[in-house]
Amino acid sequence: MKNRRTFIKNSLGLAAGLAVAKVGQAGSFLGNTSVLAFQFAQEPLAYGFNALEPAIDAQTMQIHYERHYGAYVKNANEAIAAENVQAADAATIFKEIDKYSAKLRNNAGGAYNHAYFWKTLRAPKADNKPTGKLASAIDKAFGSFDKFKEEFTKAATQQFGSGWAWLVVDAGKLKVGGTPNQDNPLMKGVALQGKPLLGLDVWEHAYYLKYQNKRPDYVAGFWSVVNWDEVQKQFSAT
Repeated sequence: MKNRRTFIKNSLGLAAGLAVAKVGQAGSFLGNTSVLAFQFAQEPLAYGFNALEPAIDAQTMQIHYERHYGAYVKNANEAIAAENVQAADAATIFKEIDKYSAKLRNNAGGAYNHAYFWKTLRAPKADNKPTGKLASAIDKAFGSFDKFKEEFTKAATQQFGSGWAWLVVDAGKLKVGGTPNQDNPLMKGVALQGKPLLGLDVWEHAYYLKYQNKRPDYVAGFWSVVNWDEVQKQFSAT
């Protein structure tokens, strides 16, 4: 009986301690938002590394996803912690990006851009085109889907050095342009502003193993793996 009473007493004490700890955590959250501050996660792929072949080869996808994307996520979260960033989401960080270090800018951009890039890709599809309201909006903004492809391809192939090509919507208007390094159109001060709908990574690590220095060939292959259903979804949400 004595052992049983001791066990019950200790169990009650442990439960009380946990309750106090939970209250303490809640109090810390209310007083200091850093307890639950935003951090990036390495989002899982919805397909295998070889799913985008022949447009994007499996080895490139694996290295790109595991090493490059993984490093951006890790380094972005290190910078968020080191700089005590109080933000609810990535968009909030980007709106105030000029307040933070180059490490945070480059790696937060890399983490966000790649997560979005993976989401807007799928297995190759013949005659891959948008449909519905997005197709109509593209025709209205650029004259035709082929004209849009020409402008997007120009932005991708003429981006000097490393960077991205984007289709964005800004105040209801579709626009195409490029950003250097890991910048994106959500960042304060970037020339191309708007909500990203489609992005293409034109850093050499995205294509060099298969295409070497032939970036135009990489861009041409990209059109077969665009997930237009996801792009439409993002467009519909604007």
